[in-house]
Amino acid sequence: MIRYEEHKKAYRVSYSRRHPMTKKTTSLTRTGIKTMVEAKKIYKELIIKMEEKFNRSMYPLWPEMVDRFIEHFKNRGIANNTIYNYRTGLYSHTGSKWRKKQINEITTSDIRELVLDGLADKSEALRKDILKYIRAVFTYAAESGIVLRDPTPKVRFKKNLKIKTVLKEDEINYFLKMAREKNHPWFSIWALALYTGMRNGELYALRWDKVDLKKRMLIVTLSWNRKNGFKETKSGDDRNVEIAESLVPLMTELYQNRKDEFVLPRIDTWNQNDQARVLRGFLQEINLPRIRFHDLRASWATVMLSKGVEPIKVMSMGGWRDLKTMQIYIRKSGINIQGITSNLNFLDGL
Repeated sequence: MIRYEEHKKAYRVSYSRRHPMTKKTTSLTRTGIKTMVEAKKIYKELIIKMEEKFNRSMYPLWPEMVDRFIEHFKNRGIANNTIYNYRTGLYSHTGSKWRKKQINEITTSDIRELVLDGLADKSEALRKDILKYIRAVFTYAAESGIVLRDPTPKVRFKKNLKIKTVLKEDEINYFLKMAREKNHPWFSIWALALYTGMRNGELYALRWDKVDLKKRMLIVTLSWNRKNGFKETKSGDDRNVEIAESLVPLMTELYQNRKDEFVLPRIDTWNQNDQARVLRGFLQEINLPRIRFHDLRASWATVMLSKGVEPIKVMSMGGWRDLKTMQIYIRKSGINIQGITSNLNFLDGL
C-alpha cells in the first residue's frame, strides 16, 4: 500500500502478507518518502524483503538445521557416542562449506561434490559416514515438513575387503610371553582379548557373575565406553564364550586376587580409553607389528579359522552377525584355498 500523508508531505509505503505456514500476518513499513517514483521502488523492495524473511524462517541455514537434528537425536534417546559422531562429522566436514546455505538450497550436486571431491583424500569409510549423516539430516527435515524431499544421492563406495595387520600365532605366543615376563599391567587384558575375541568394551564390562570356571564358559551381556557407560553389546545379543583350558589358570589367579565384581583390573590408562597407545608402545618395544587394540580380535579370529574351527562357530563366539565381515577373516587366514593344490602333480616323474 502506498499512501500520501498530507501532514508530513511524504509518502508512507507498507506491505503486509500472511506467513504461508504459520498464517500470521507480518508487515513492513517505510515512511518519509518524497516522491511517488521512489515510493513504488520501495514497495517492490518490501515485497522482496518479505519473501526473504519468510524464506529464512521456512528454510533454516544448514548449521541451524544440523542443530535441530542433533537435538531431535537427543530426544529420541540415541546413544551419546552416536550423537557425538554425527555432530562432529557434520560440523567438521559440512559446517564451513554450507554455513551460509539454507537447507532448501543444498542440491544433489552439492552433496555429491562435497563427499566425492571435497573428501577425496579421506577414507572410504569416512566418506560413507558423512553421506549417512547428511542423509539423516535431510530425512529429519523432510519428515518435519521443512523440505519436500531428500536430495542425498545414492553413491556406490568400494567395499574394503582388507583388514589391518594381525598377529600370527607365533607372534601372539611371544607377545604374551614378554608381557608376562615384564609383569605388564595390561597382560591379563591382552590375554583375554586374544583368547576370546571379545571387544574392548566387553572386556571392560565383564563381571565375575558372568563367569563359570568349572564349565569353562562366560557370558557376554554388556559393553562399556566413556560416553555411554555400560550398555548392551554391539549386536544387542548376549553370547556364550568358551574359556580355553590354558586360560583357566590366569582366570583363577584373577579371581583369587579380585578387588571388586569386575574380572579385569581397572587401570588408569584403560579408564582414559588409552588402550591403543599402550598396545602400540609395547609392541614396538618388543619388535612386533604395531596394531590397533581392535586388531587383537581380528588376530583371534584368523588364528581360530587357520586351526580349522568352523566359521559359524567363530562368528557365534565373536559376536559377528554379518557373514561378509567373516569372509574377510576367512581370506586373511587362507582357509578358503587350503588343499586346492593337493591333486596337482605336474612335476611327478620328471
